[in-house]
Amino acid sequence: MLRLAPALLLLGLAVATPLAGASAQERARQRSPAPATARLSFVGLADKAQVPARLTVRFAITGMEVVPAGQPRRNGGHHHLLIDTELPPLDQPIPSDFNHIHFGGGQTEAEIALTPGKHTLQLLFADHNHVPHDPPIMSERITVEVPATPAEKPRSAAAPGARVFFIDLQDGATIPSHAKIRFGAEGITVTPAGTVSPNGGHHHLLVDTELPALDREIPSDFNHLHFGRGQTEAELSLPPGEHTVQLLMGDHEHVPHDPPVMSPRIRVHVVADGRPAAAATPSPSHIHGAGQARTAAPNDAAVYFIYPRDGDRIYPTSTIRFGLRNMGVAPAGVAKPNTGHHHLLVDTETPSFDAPIPSDLNHIHLGGGQTEYKLTLPNGRHTLQLLLADENHVPHDPPIISERITVIVAPGGPHARRRR
Repeated sequence: MLRLAPALLLLGLAVATPLAGASAQERARQRSPAPATARLSFVGLADKAQVPARLTVRFAITGMEVVPAGQPRRNGGHHHLLIDTELPPLDQPIPSDFNHIHFGGGQTEAEIALTPGKHTLQLLFADHNHVPHDPPIMSERITVEVPATPAEKPRSAAAPGARVFFIDLQDGATIPSHAKIRFGAEGITVTPAGTVSPNGGHHHLLVDTELPALDREIPSDFNHLHFGRGQTEAELSLPPGEHTVQLLMGDHEHVPHDPPVMSPRIRVHVVADGRPAAAATPSPSHIHGAGQARTAAPNDAAVYFIYPRDGDRIYPTSTIRFGLRNMGVAPAGVAKPNTGHHHLLVDTETPSFDAPIPSDLNHIHLGGGQTEYKLTLPNGRHTLQLLLADENHVPHDPPIISERITVIVAPGGPHARRRR
């Protein structure tokens, strides 16, 4: 989980450094008209509210239609969330950075992470070109506060005798640097995070750390690994030496049960497994590959195409749009936990995960933090794939990669007649 000031979105967001001076000199853009009766507001979030560090924000709009960016439509537009910032110029496209979060896919909610302290939030609607309407459609600017100490949370009950344990891993075992760890559970049902289920929960793996507070959400960092999709195994990468591991079950909100369902804390001795080691400081946050350290990523992070989809017909020049869940986007060269930048793979196989991604016509780097790219392709069938990478262009561990999709490029684009 990110803990960056002022905030980071936990799904895809573009991070591009706004050039304030240049924006001021741009000519005013034509603004789309909007009904004077249109209203925009937060759902269930009041001014001066106390909120958790990880917060789901929901948006409500009346009198307008939510339409993805790039699709002009009368009385249509998409949401933008302004965090700890004033209103931008209303006759220019809204900036895209950590303070101005775009929801160009038509989203009406998002999970954000805020640091302890006071923050301001405001919603601003904009048209297909990210330009606010005339008159502007915006919510009131509210203030929220994240307590310095996480609030206690109610704990879900666990059945008597419920337990979790490691499969085929004993205290004092010797394991390789790259080892598959399997989790077992009895008397409790494994369910994904966010799914409320009686006597259900998901695994968390604690590496080289003590038990966290049992009445609060389990942290999400390099020492507290979440398996929110309901996974029952993971490939663990540790440097050679002595380490401790422990399993702790958490409920739909990542809070331990009452009584807590946890395994004994065991010690393992890690030995090199024959793979070349990188010249990096040993840390559980890295996997050692062919001379390059890989940065850890959340197990439930995902990258995907917003447009196009597998099998779509597209124009020879089309804007490819990317989505990202449970990670933030940061430009190349910027090292921040749980972030990376996009790479678009065109008509090529997946590259090695333990080396920087090549940079050529088949491996397109979006090092500025872009979440879309205007691509020109010849007519015919092509493959596209997304691969996230860290500040050094090296894929994460585990790799954050989309499915490889196939698109058909035709002069008529989506309206081209399909061959029978």
